[in-house]
Amino acid sequence: MKFNLYAWVFFTLMFSLQLSAQRNCATMDVHNHQLKSHPFMKINMEEIEKHTQEFIRKNPKGLSQRAVVTIPVVFHVVYDQANPIQNISDAQIQSQLDVLNQDFSATNTDFGSVPPLFSGVAANAEIQFCLAQRDPNGNATTGITRKASPKFFWDDPFTNIDDNNIKKSSQGGVDPWNPSNYLNIWICRISQSNTGIVAGFAQLPGGDPATDGVVLDYRVTGTIGTAIAPFNKGRTATHEIGHWLNLIHIWGDANCGSDLVNDTPIHDNANVGCPTHPHLSSCAGTPTEMTMNYMDYTDDACMSMFTTGQKARMHAVLA
Repeated sequence: MKFNLYAWVFFTLMFSLQLSAQRNCATMDVHNHQLKSHPFMKINMEEIEKHTQEFIRKNPKGLSQRAVVTIPVVFHVVYDQANPIQNISDAQIQSQLDVLNQDFSATNTDFGSVPPLFSGVAANAEIQFCLAQRDPNGNATTGITRKASPKFFWDDPFTNIDDNNIKKSSQGGVDPWNPSNYLNIWICRISQSNTGIVAGFAQLPGGDPATDGVVLDYRVTGTIGTAIAPFNKGRTATHEIGHWLNLIHIWGDANCGSDLVNDTPIHDNANVGCPTHPHLSSCAGTPTEMTMNYMDYTDDACMSMFTTGQKARMHAVLA
């Protein structure tokens, strides 16, 4: 009887989260705080943007000497020792890697659902990801590290946006592997709340190497296990890695703002859920918004594309 009660409570909480969850990406909150704390970052970003614009001028379709770029990834799973459910399986991590490789190669099964209005700019980003095979010391690795922690959750970036303790072994987290050689992805429970959860955040290019990488909540990672709808298609990682590769939100983080990409329409703000196409912007000219773009806030099942212009920005950083 006790087991059935516990099971009922667990699934009730899971269902509640499924109904009330809203996507929250803390990337820009963390970024804006970093700009205040690290003046060098603004200078770095200005230089990166100059390089980006020059690269785009020469390579408008994002092509460089290497057509496909493969990035070694290390997943750092940091879980509450009293809640082993946070210690997600290798299979769940592999499901996330599979999604990334599909989304960044336009082989995702829903790529064909891109409306004709946008199909001409929908792009194969020609970026792939593999689990690291060697650690920084040259030893064989699975590309996955695991660490038990006394923390149930790590400080919510929305309320304590200077907190990168998950990335510090001295604070109970895990130090990043050399970001020049790896994409570091930390998996943990980010925030305490079961509703309006912080799904993830990334560091934009030009920041401190000691905090470089992406952080994902264990409830939005991959497609199986602890992944909960509407964020159970692995698209949070696709969105956050887009940030890591120098993409900003499609609405430019301002009403009718610019995302610095020429082939995305102006959005008046973030979209959530699954808007019906065509969804018109209230900005000048009332353009149809690209709600299925990975850099919007729509549900995982309603995201399906990057654009050629976004691909060019990403390849500029990789170049």
